[in-house]
Amino acid sequence: MANKSSGSEGRGPFLGRLYHAFHRSTAKRGWKRANELELTNRSMGFAALGFLTLVPLLIVVAAADPTNGQGFARWLGDGLGVSREASQEEIEQLFAKPRQALETTTAFGLAALAVFGLTFGSSVQTGYEKVWELPAARWHTMWRHLVWLATLIGYLYLSAHSTLEPDRPGQAAQTTFRLLVAVLSAVLFFWWSQRLLLGGRIGWVALLPGAVSTVIGLIGLRVFSKLVFSPLIASNAVTYGPFGTVLVVQSWLVGVGTVVFGGALVGRLIHEEFPRVADRLRRRK
Repeated sequence: MANKSSGSEGRGPFLGRLYHAFHRSTAKRGWKRANELELTNRSMGFAALGFLTLVPLLIVVAAADPTNGQGFARWLGDGLGVSREASQEEIEQLFAKPRQALETTTAFGLAALAVFGLTFGSSVQTGYEKVWELPAARWHTMWRHLVWLATLIGYLYLSAHSTLEPDRPGQAAQTTFRLLVAVLSAVLFFWWSQRLLLGGRIGWVALLPGAVSTVIGLIGLRVFSKLVFSPLIASNAVTYGPFGTVLVVQSWLVGVGTVVFGGALVGRLIHEEFPRVADRLRRRK
């Protein structure tokens, strides 16, 4: 009994110090703010709105691509990091062929999709405002959603066009250059997106860590998707049919939403903690 009591007393102070260290740490503040942001629910809303409003627009844009003409399914397969032909075929079965998508699209339908797509931009703006604890923007700033949506579609179009270009033997330098351009353009896009949707209420310097964190998270999500989601598509299609593929796509969109809002949150924490860390280092010197 004495040994058991002594062991528990030895663990008590250590666990107590660990507990207090965590509660004073940046990780604790980040965890608290993620709960206040309702990160999981917000990411699920991002996925639902993205699938209902943004995906139909991208299907039409991808079908109208005069260069590739490979359709949205190829764009999505590349985003998921799909490497198996069976998985790519399952994705292609979910969406209409490029020519069919263009033939059945009307001007009214495209305009309706654009209007509904504005709600997607509004949800992203609300998420960024929650991250920075800002009041909701006024109704007359809705033009920002339209500008952001149009830029997002153009950015995704250019990104898909560059990544779907086949690599040729002996062009390792060109491939590396394309990857660097893709990463830099992604950082610039998310940096500008925060600035635009927040109405310039947060400075450029404060928003840069969030853009970098978001891009790093998207790179990690792509690796995870290639290892997990790509084989899941084929296996789920056998078990659940096309619905299984939809589940994987929706799960991936939830991951994208988590990275978009979580990256902005991490960026705010970095911006706030950097002066404190720098001050501690100066004191030690």
